[in-house]
Amino acid sequence: MRSLIEQAALRLEQLRQAGAAIPLMTGDIVSTSTRVNDTAPLKPESKQVQFSRKVEIDLEMLHGAGLISPDAPRSQIADQFRVIKRPLIRNAKGKGASIIPNGNLIMVTSALPGEGKSFTAINLALSIATELDNTVMLVDADAARPSVMSVLGLPNGPGLFDLVLDESKDLSSVLLRTNIEKLSILPSGTPHPRATELLASDAMTRRLDDMARRYADRIIIFDSPPLLITTEPRVLASHMGQVVIVVRAGKTLQTDVLQAISTIESCPVKLLLLNQARTDSKEGYGYGYGYEAEQELKHG
Repeated sequence: MRSLIEQAALRLEQLRQAGAAIPLMTGDIVSTSTRVNDTAPLKPESKQVQFSRKVEIDLEMLHGAGLISPDAPRSQIADQFRVIKRPLIRNAKGKGASIIPNGNLIMVTSALPGEGKSFTAINLALSIATELDNTVMLVDADAARPSVMSVLGLPNGPGLFDLVLDESKDLSSVLLRTNIEKLSILPSGTPHPRATELLASDAMTRRLDDMARRYADRIIIFDSPPLLITTEPRVLASHMGQVVIVVRAGKTLQTDVLQAISTIESCPVKLLLLNQARTDSKEGYGYGYGYEAEQELKHG
């Protein structure tokens, strides 16, 4: 003979199969139009939230390496980059002469190695991180010779190319938050022999669109390989709204600069930054705006 508990359980199961409303342990009532599945959860499972890993940048090291440090007193290089970043920010926020598609995607490159493009990209990102109304993401897009992480004293790890190879990965799983509040870093990630094809892929386009649009206040700085060494930066430039070409004073030939500019004609805004120019007997930075600078090179 069945026990009273067994009889009650059997009766409840018969009522469930008939579609009757059955009180649950929480006191909620399941609609009579809903078939109850004993194996299904009563509430939908929440999606697992991924948080970016936080890393610590040695701020004293930044100052010692000639980089902008947010907690350091006012310096000449900080003042110089205040001038350099201003038109870039205006363009990124749609406040320039015209609206620039993907204006918040800014690639920093050079014609040849050794002109200071990584130094410039890092300082530009650090300078923008001091802004009140913007955040900045620094992306190491130099697959062959990544240097952002080593310059900042941080360990390498998965990054940009891992996101392109596996679209199921969320940006937050590889993005690094830093102790500089408005600065985050995306490493280059796992080296890949077909980096150019990855940069030209639809997957890369989708990633860049997501990165550009996810946060309206975010400006994204890409440290790119030199333009005349590999085809990768030319492909990357096709996604950018702005390109900064670093030119080392007294070293880079005008013909090399003009050739480098010709490889990225499709980019809406191209700007030249003169590195290690001497002003008042001190090394510093000069800044020229895109097409004006290009005309000066042609006729100078």
